[in-house]
Amino acid sequence: MIHSKPFVFKEFTVHQDKTSMKVGTDGVLLGAWCAVDNYPDTILDIGAGTGVLSLMLAQRSDAMTIDAVELDENAYEQTVENFESSDWGDRLYCYNASFQEFAMEISAEEETYDLIISNPPFYTDTFETADASRNKARFTSSLSFQELILGVSKILSKTGHFAVIIPFKEKENFVSIAHENNLFLNRFCSVQGNPNSEIKRILLEFSFQVSEIIETHLVIEIKRHQYTEAYKNLTRDFYIKM
Repeated sequence: MIHSKPFVFKEFTVHQDKTSMKVGTDGVLLGAWCAVDNYPDTILDIGAGTGVLSLMLAQRSDAMTIDAVELDENAYEQTVENFESSDWGDRLYCYNASFQEFAMEISAEEETYDLIISNPPFYTDTFETADASRNKARFTSSLSFQELILGVSKILSKTGHFAVIIPFKEKENFVSIAHENNLFLNRFCSVQGNPNSEIKRILLEFSFQVSEIIETHLVIEIKRHQYTEAYKNLTRDFYIKM
């Protein structure tokens, strides 16, 4: 059993004792950064983990349907609990399935989502750890970028958006796979831990529309635990201490 304290946000609490996937900066960044100004009515979170992304979007939008899909059974149970204990339980639903199966089923029913978000498995080239559930969540063997993008292209609405956070070094590869599936990069944000660190993460947003690409850059900390104004502004609706 993993003992982990709940992560308390301003408007909801995320319990994370059952899953190896803890609330992290990546998920919070994506949940705060992705655009909801075109009023999505249906949202999908791929690889829910604890459900934190779905909960952030329930807080940020009026979307009537916020679905999440999670393959790992413990993470799925944790997500369901977090959804049920939130103020938005009636709008949140989690499916225990692989994204590949889920996408096939949704596209067969000809249903689509206005916004799809994912903090997908990373580390394509690193050794796998002994913890099978953490491997499933963190390594692309269970869901490759190719499978993720292909599935998204089948169930994203014509005017919908797909937002994702990935390692910076994977950007070109990811953008090129997206392009092959008619998904075009509309905006991105390079993320730096501090002014002297290398860029490790990138936030990307795609749609079926070609547009001028909006490029931004975010530095999280000036120094340890001293956050930049830009990071505070982005996350202040969620973090209690911002």
